[in-house]
Amino acid sequence: MKLGISSYSYTWAVGVPGHMPSVTLDETDLLDRAEELNVKLVQIADNMPLHKMTESQLDNLVLRASDLGIELETGANKMTPQNLQQYIGIAERMKSPILRFVIDGEDFRPDVPDIISIVRDAEPELRKKQIILAIENHDRLFTSQFVEIIESVASDHVGICLDCANSLGVGEGIREVVSSLAPYAVNFHLKEVSIRRKYHKMGFDIEGKPFGEGNLPLQWILSMLPGKCRTAILEQWTPPEESLEKTIAKEKMWAEKSISYLKKYFKA
Repeated sequence: MKLGISSYSYTWAVGVPGHMPSVTLDETDLLDRAEELNVKLVQIADNMPLHKMTESQLDNLVLRASDLGIELETGANKMTPQNLQQYIGIAERMKSPILRFVIDGEDFRPDVPDIISIVRDAEPELRKKQIILAIENHDRLFTSQFVEIIESVASDHVGICLDCANSLGVGEGIREVVSSLAPYAVNFHLKEVSIRRKYHKMGFDIEGKPFGEGNLPLQWILSMLPGKCRTAILEQWTPPEESLEKTIAKEKMWAEKSISYLKKYFKA
């Protein structure tokens, strides 16, 4: 697997609604971060929406990435038929072999039969353009429902973007999620988390950590992933500090620390 970073490696620097920095980290800055970290893969997700970029921005992004020897992966959310078709075109333009999609979006919460229908209708175009749709497990559907989607479509151009932490939101543990979804994984989101009981023993705190300081059983997860899982992307849940500036600085430091830790497990 090839190691990379994401626009969700630097979520606070890109901008969180209600907490926008005076100067946001853009797609060019993200490539510069990859160059600084000596990684050759960047996934641009829905917090840096590619469909809102100008033609010139997209062209410059592809050219700059090519000059740096960086592979690009596209990402989006709200998997309506229209959005999926639009992003298949963007992925082709960016020479992205992976199109990572979160199903849900604003005012869009399709049921499983509708999701299957949307993906089936797009599958011929994915196959024609040699793009693999990586559907990310998120915190509305259960892993069994993601398995149903993948097995119903039954295409080698449709798989799972495996995120170990997201499904905690529906009460599914890391080992349960990996055991169910790893066979279908084509893309892997690296997200270190700490799960610790509260001091009063009534509940747990779940928060992000730099790699090596949390509870993620990374070696076991890697042993479960199939050969078709091509890329591994660092994402971060960075808890905020007392100021946005300090939060952004911590986020950057964590990314550097995590990538340094992860390089012993992955190709950079």
